[in-house]
Amino acid sequence: MSSGAVLVFGGTSDARFICQILDEHRIAYTLSVATAVGESLAGNIGGQIRVGRIDASEIADWLVRHGVRWVIDASHPYAELLSANIGNACQSVGVTLSRYQRRSELNDLEHPLLHKVANLQAACAVAQQFGPRVLLTTGSKELAAYQQGLPGKTLLARVLPTREAIAECEALGLGVDNIIALRGPFSAEFNAAIYAFCSPDVVITKESGAEGGYLDKVSPALMRGIPCIVVTRPQPRVSGPELLVSREDVSRRVARWLQERKA
Repeated sequence: MSSGAVLVFGGTSDARFICQILDEHRIAYTLSVATAVGESLAGNIGGQIRVGRIDASEIADWLVRHGVRWVIDASHPYAELLSANIGNACQSVGVTLSRYQRRSELNDLEHPLLHKVANLQAACAVAQQFGPRVLLTTGSKELAAYQQGLPGKTLLARVLPTREAIAECEALGLGVDNIIALRGPFSAEFNAAIYAFCSPDVVITKESGAEGGYLDKVSPALMRGIPCIVVTRPQPRVSGPELLVSREDVSRRVARWLQERKA
């Protein structure tokens, strides 16, 4: 392994392929994930894995204690607080930060029933225009906020089949008729079958990109005449050459890192 200490943040397929590229170049690294689910998604990687949520001061302390020289933020596109904490920590201790941001498919599809909004509050405001059954494919973390923002609506939550996600649903009073516990991404045909089964009046989702099956979620709903509300991504905090948007970008940045370590 090379001597350059690298810390990767993630818990998605994005982080996994970045770790695989680092493995190919025998670069020592640690992958930081928030939960055991993220650890399982990492699969058989060569680096170390740390599990647990971490704030900005803890990140800064980790960087110093482990002699980290490069941080790659490959966290979920909507993990805005984590990305902010990573950026603040790297700035405070002078560590190079790159951000991997999967390609957006937001502009690949336009439709009269497709509503693009900036945040959860705007999504709730648009959803009020439609019928009572709201299918949320936005995860379990924001369920309480959606429940508060959509009083009187019947929420159908598609969440990961984990103990924590189910417990969150149950704590909010969602029962077996409201919970769809499955791990995606899913094909367009599978999503169409779900829409046929649960008959939502509107779907609220996120701009998850090809890796998250964005078009396969939205297109079948629109074909059935079901309005879709898409919460767009927050803007990345990193810009310029350290903003990576493809595997090729990551490979080129890794090659540059190796050259920098030799200099």
